[in-house]
Amino acid sequence: MNDRWRGKFALITGASAGIGLELAKQLAAEGANLVLTARRADRLRQLATEVSSSGVKVEVFAADLTQPDAPTQIYEFTKRKGIEVELLVNNAGFGAYGYIHQIPAERMLEMVQVNCSAVVHLTRLYSADMVERKHGDILIVASIAAFQAVPFNSIYAATKAFDLIFAEGIAEELRPFGVRVCALCPGSTDTEFQQVAAQPKRAFRSAETAEKVARVGLEAMAAGKSYVISGARNRIMMESERIAPRSFVVKMAARMMRPSTS
Repeated sequence: MNDRWRGKFALITGASAGIGLELAKQLAAEGANLVLTARRADRLRQLATEVSSSGVKVEVFAADLTQPDAPTQIYEFTKRKGIEVELLVNNAGFGAYGYIHQIPAERMLEMVQVNCSAVVHLTRLYSADMVERKHGDILIVASIAAFQAVPFNSIYAATKAFDLIFAEGIAEELRPFGVRVCALCPGSTDTEFQQVAAQPKRAFRSAETAEKVARVGLEAMAAGKSYVISGARNRIMMESERIAPRSFVVKMAARMMRPSTS
């Protein structure tokens, strides 16, 4: 990573754990100031204390992105503080594992709100300022699940497909205005995600570290890429799926993800 964000502000959603936490640590280590947001204020304050020891400025704003007005609240917070966000990191997201008719409807709709609607809303708010000043970066955390249907994780995969296509599209729209957009597509990652989504452990046997995934994302963002897949194994797997029949790919995914009957 270079000094692209040194002395400038990066805003990270879902910063209290996992990839978001590692992104915050790595950006702070490179001299970036931070706006950290997530639901858990106590974790945010703990992280802020840790990373501010490196001499960077850190602001904390607790927000629940399942609430439609949360993006506006975050944006207004940075405006009140006079903060110019140079790097927006749309990292917050979650999954829900199981048969679609058994997952609570409220949980599914909250997933769409956090993984898609909040991403669009925050991007719209901050990209307008970036276009006006002719510079800025937007990193959207998608997933390798974006490249295929994933039975028993169907809503999550669909939301991440949305994120990937959205990121690639606006990357072309905004490039002439000096604004760069990149989608980070990790595979299985060693975070709280598995526990929260209640996914089977067999799907996380080859998990990467959140530290590695965060580094890949920031390096790709700095290099001006419109998307990046973290991990050679994941890249090979995604390329091989391009030539396989879609029905076969879905059946293989279902075999891996199917809930245990025992």
